[in-house]
Amino acid sequence: MMWISTTTPVDIRNRLVRLARVLAASVTLLSVVSVEAADKVAPKPQWSTRDMPSQKGRIILITGGTSGMGYEDALALSRAGAEVIIAARNPERGAQAIARIRQAVPDARVQFETLDLADLSSVRGLAERLNQRLPRLDVLINNAAIMAPPERGTSADGFELQLATNYLGHFALTGLLVPLLRQSQDPRVVSLSSIAAARGAMNFDDLQAERQYEPYAAYAQSKLAVLHWAFALQRRSEAAGWGIRSLAAHPGVAVTELVERGPGLNSEFGQRWAQDRDAYHSAAQGALSTLYAATAPEAAGGAYYGPIGDEEKRGPLGFARTPAAATHEADAERLWTVSERLTGVTYR
Repeated sequence: MMWISTTTPVDIRNRLVRLARVLAASVTLLSVVSVEAADKVAPKPQWSTRDMPSQKGRIILITGGTSGMGYEDALALSRAGAEVIIAARNPERGAQAIARIRQAVPDARVQFETLDLADLSSVRGLAERLNQRLPRLDVLINNAAIMAPPERGTSADGFELQLATNYLGHFALTGLLVPLLRQSQDPRVVSLSSIAAARGAMNFDDLQAERQYEPYAAYAQSKLAVLHWAFALQRRSEAAGWGIRSLAAHPGVAVTELVERGPGLNSEFGQRWAQDRDAYHSAAQGALSTLYAATAPEAAGGAYYGPIGDEEKRGPLGFARTPAAATHEADAERLWTVSERLTGVTYR
């Protein structure tokens, strides 16, 4: 049986046009990837605090700096000569953290400010105090977080507690401090996400988990929100010429008080955590990605840093994998609009 082609010259031409368009798009995509890679220098895998440049003369604010990775940030940055402000809820724990830092670094310039990220009036109060007395702010490290409380809690403003503490409070604080940041010659905002963000989804139909609360889903959503916001802030900074580098980081899995204060050590999650904790790294190791983003001259705005070994739970420092959901700019813009409405804060 003879096969007779019914393809016309017009069909062939149309196919060639479509093929040319696909190839052109592929070349463009490869160009974008190449340029982006060329613009961002990967961290030295074994980067440590010994590689950190002097921070003398720099003013750095760290939320949640009384324990865990926030404390390690404050200690390392004090050693490097920075003026460090620890902002957290408990003044007593703040005093203890400062005493420990000064014992290790006698000439440390470190102070405490009260801040409850789950209370927007407290966020505004801190921003007002800092705007009144500081000449500038060089680095803001949005570190404080809570994880997976078993029961749904609400903030002073009526928001789901994890979203309020991990994301909305930081969104508001950063926006209120943009004027101070813009006074710096090298302003940076470093926001802490989590490998849990890869399991997150922005549930705009039930953002506050009012209809259904699942502790770990709410935590993952809050950390995905942090990533969306960090990338969106970098885009806005570039568009408006603010000069602010917005960077994201995650610590992998570090031994801190997060589990103890969240699901609890007696929970199923807490028991698994206790069994496996020898496989995790220390809070000091977990802090390295944040410290790199905050201090390394080559750290790039819009980048996401973290450990890159063992499913990113620990290991050498590098570019963290960005969850596919965090690349959806439409979601990021929608979240930004919602966040402005909920917090009443507009970035200027």
